[in-house]
Amino acid sequence: MRSDRHQKKKKRGKGKIFKRILLVLLLLIGGTIAYSYFQFKQGVKLSKEDGFSDLPTEVYEFNGAKDQYGGTNILLLGSDSRGEENARADTIMMAQYHPDKGTYKLISFMRDMYVDIPGYGKNRINASLAYGGPDLLRQTIKENFGIDSQYYTIVNFDGFVKVIDEAFPNGVEIEVEKEMSKNIGVTLQPGLQKLDGEHLLGYVRFRHDAVGDFGRVERQQKAMKAVMDQFTSLQTIPKLPKLVGVVTPYINTNMGTGDILYMGKDLITKGNSGLESLTIPANGTYQNVRINGMAVLQIDQEANKQLIHDFLAN
Repeated sequence: MRSDRHQKKKKRGKGKIFKRILLVLLLLIGGTIAYSYFQFKQGVKLSKEDGFSDLPTEVYEFNGAKDQYGGTNILLLGSDSRGEENARADTIMMAQYHPDKGTYKLISFMRDMYVDIPGYGKNRINASLAYGGPDLLRQTIKENFGIDSQYYTIVNFDGFVKVIDEAFPNGVEIEVEKEMSKNIGVTLQPGLQKLDGEHLLGYVRFRHDAVGDFGRVERQQKAMKAVMDQFTSLQTIPKLPKLVGVVTPYINTNMGTGDILYMGKDLITKGNSGLESLTIPANGTYQNVRINGMAVLQIDQEANKQLIHDFLAN
């Protein structure tokens, strides 16, 4: 009898310990959620206090899907337009996150490529954003290159500056290869240095040299890799909800806050194994020509389509 009573007491004791552990875990989870929400709201407040005024944000229909390789593709569009109608994309990228492999890939599309735009005929690829918003640009990429996007994000350049300054108060380390100043609002000197948001934006926008837009795209990819490398520090994890809040007023996206936090958290916790990048059109697959007075890139569509397939499928 004593043995039975002793066993029952042990079971009751274990049950109490389990309940206490469960209660502590629930409190930790609840506290984390509350902290994340508070930090997110603080980030939004910070952007508004710094001079951001609420602008009406157009809600775009976007009918994309996951790609055939199992990755989640995000169409990244950069713009210095604040509510202007019929604005063309200044930057066109597609970022792929593959949850099973934990990999990140980036494709840059040159904005002067001469392609078929569904329903509008041939034109520069960046015109599709002005004609029909991000979904038409998605359709244009899918029709010409055989790859779809599930999400889109249009980033205002002011938001780029804000999030860089908030995430990296000491700047992002970049090797500036030459002096740059024309039409970027700042002057950059050559050498390894830490750039704040305004100067990093100038770096990725500079294109007034012999290689023009191709050099600019190369710098955009270089800056993206530097940001990802420096983003994967443990010091950044507590900042993530606030960073999302800071940039939220400056972006138009169909991604939920939870999706953004999940992908950002995964990048930090798993570490950056190396951001792979590709530029379309690739060397040897295009010609510089003038069509109807426009300077455009006439591309070998099938060759570039195959390059994208090999890049994402590998």
